[in-house]
Amino acid sequence: MQLREPEWADWPDDKLLEMRVCDLGVTIRGTMLERRIRDLRRELRRRGLTGFRPHFWLSDEWYCPDGVPGVAIPFYLAHPRLIRLERKLMLDAEGSNRDEFMRLMRHETGHAIDNAYRIRRRRSRQKLFGYSSERYLDDYLPRPYSRRYVVHLDGWYAQSHPDEDFAETFAVWLTPGSSWRTRYAGWPAIKKLRYVDEVMREVAGRPQPVTTRTRMDAVSQLRKTLREHYDQRRAYYSLETPVEYDRDLRRLFSNDGEFNSNPSASRFIGRIRKNVRRRVAKWTGVFQYTIDQVIAEMIDRCRELELRLAVPPEEAELDFTIALTVHTLNYVNSGRPRVVR
Repeated sequence: MQLREPEWADWPDDKLLEMRVCDLGVTIRGTMLERRIRDLRRELRRRGLTGFRPHFWLSDEWYCPDGVPGVAIPFYLAHPRLIRLERKLMLDAEGSNRDEFMRLMRHETGHAIDNAYRIRRRRSRQKLFGYSSERYLDDYLPRPYSRRYVVHLDGWYAQSHPDEDFAETFAVWLTPGSSWRTRYAGWPAIKKLRYVDEVMREVAGRPQPVTTRTRMDAVSQLRKTLREHYDQRRAYYSLETPVEYDRDLRRLFSNDGEFNSNPSASRFIGRIRKNVRRRVAKWTGVFQYTIDQVIAEMIDRCRELELRLAVPPEEAELDFTIALTVHTLNYVNSGRPRVVR
């Protein structure tokens, strides 16, 4: 079913930002979200999970509330105009392409099925994954080479909390063609995958005990304007305090006279900014918006120090990517937020 275009679809940003979220009138029905949710349900059926019926609604973030067998999907994904606005203001629109959307949905559905069948209460689950009552750490320091956890979402997200570990393990188990038995053979994480496989076989075809249809912070309840929404998000992911970059920048670039004919470091960083930002976001799990502010500060400092390229561009790009990753992780591990679901 093709829905009629809303009147705000052609509005300029300034006018659109004055609208309240609840007045957008966006729904899942008739959008690409409906088709992708149908694909997810098909994956669940193929795994025999016919008694599990998660519900989905639009809200302001990706999440699955505690105790609720359902998933909130960010409202911007309900319309291309809102996706463009999200990408412009936050530099990314998480879930806007199908592959990323399905990865996120499988992860959140892992939380939903955990709630639906009260799996987190099982001693066997607690022994293998840990307790849900453990405190979430936004500043967790991942171990990239650990084989105790599966790798699904960016930033080694399974390592952030026992519930995320379970959701990530479920997502790998659910993904068509993941070949998890082969991919994780010899890893300690295979025990978790086998456990999920065993539990899913146990609940297959059984109606879910928890049937609440709670829709927390649904779009119809969000009275804030889009401008207020993005002001809040940008403040949350903004740099709180300046960071000292001089030492690393001087290692990467130079203001010696012999390099005066070379491109400026600020212009060079500006040219590689987008690709490097995406790369570091993928490996760290940090929002591109936050990473971009780190880059902006580095560019400003390069201008002030009058730094120029002193090595071949390929070498400089690699070294800059490493330095940016280190500064991003240092900043996050000082207590600033990552992507949290």
